[in-house]
Amino acid sequence: MSNNLMCLTIFTISIVTGVFANSGFSIRTVNDDDLVKMFHSHSNLVVLFTKPDCENCDKLEAVLGKLVQEIKDNLEAEAVKAVSSQMARLYSPKKEPAVVFFRHGVPLLYDGPVNEDALIGKLVHNKDPNVKELSDENFEHLTQASSGATTGDWFIMFYTTNCVDCQRLTAVWEAVAADLKNRMNVARMEKDGKGKDTAERFRVGSVPAFIFLRQGKYYRYEITKYDVKSFVSFAQDWYRNATPEKVPAPASPFDQIVERAVVLLKDLPALVDQLHRDYPTLYYSALAMFAFVVLGFTGAIVLAIITRCKAAAKSKKTKTKKAK
Repeated sequence: MSNNLMCLTIFTISIVTGVFANSGFSIRTVNDDDLVKMFHSHSNLVVLFTKPDCENCDKLEAVLGKLVQEIKDNLEAEAVKAVSSQMARLYSPKKEPAVVFFRHGVPLLYDGPVNEDALIGKLVHNKDPNVKELSDENFEHLTQASSGATTGDWFIMFYTTNCVDCQRLTAVWEAVAADLKNRMNVARMEKDGKGKDTAERFRVGSVPAFIFLRQGKYYRYEITKYDVKSFVSFAQDWYRNATPEKVPAPASPFDQIVERAVVLLKDLPALVDQLHRDYPTLYYSALAMFAFVVLGFTGAIVLAIITRCKAAAKSKKTKTKKAK
């Protein structure tokens, strides 16, 4: 009887162990140093940012744990968790808990219900980044903004490389693109780099800044909420509450030269003052050269006027003689 009981106990333990082993609840924990290394060594990586004593974190971990093998099979990705990571704030405005899918280094923040089907579905359907990178060279061709033509609506974020808030919105903006996929285009432009002229064209000031292009008009996103749901709601419907502005025509090369000359003239006094303060010898040399050029230019103009007057007087004298 004792042998039968022992066999039953072993059988029961085997079943329970098998259930937990197959449930996939075990997700490898990594620290921030390991995570940075994995960003370089893994093309695809799913990271759960979590913290201790967090019920919502435990629920999300349980769901993700059941998907570990499916993530490996369908995404060729490894799923890991980072506990109380300093990197969480870079990808999730609400910090923990958060699931972030890194595709060749580009993060996508999961912003959906805590269930297996929704989570794996969002990851599988967004294996590649969705946010397009625009520049001054391709902006008008791709968006057809001023003509309001056939490429659809565009939701654009302007950023700079030294803007921390912009960097923290990378994963959020990818999530916005995922939610609006097949309905409109989501893009971004570097305000002080390859998108400088376009930023000036739309009078973009501080970053991050957002504009929504639709049928020859654009709407500024001036809401202070930078979460996925707020962005998606604005693009789908809420933009109607913003003031529409007509898309300005692309600046001609002459207009661009004039604009840059105006900017240079505005900045010139400050530049001259800095030159005088930091490099006095160079300042006086430049001043002397400038004076020489001005005097030479003025002398050339005066000489041209005198020569023209003499020629006119000579011509008049010649005509008078002929008339006699």
